Amino acid sequence: MPAYWIAHVTITDPERYRGYQEVAPAAFARHGARFLARGGASEVLEGEAHQRHVLIEFPDYATALACYRSDEYQEARARRDGACQATVVIVDGLG
Repeated sequence: MPAYWIAHVTITDPERYRGYQEVAPAAFARHGARFLARGGASEVLEGEAHQRHVLIEFPDYATALACYRSDEYQEARARRDGACQATVVIVDGLG
């Protein structure tokens, strides 16, 4: 059953955020991630507004979690510290 990584991001330091963008794709590729939505047009109807909304599909919940916890992604995450405000959630899909 697929799982989804949902991220809401407001970038506060674009230059520093580029460091995240340079490293994160390797972690996603290694874990079979498929981007379904990434920063396109959006309208927040309820809750906190963010600049970007990202939806990533993974083969399953365990793989999505393994990607987040991987050394590659944690390196990327460290590079984005102080460069954005983010909420990241992993959700099981429907089978």
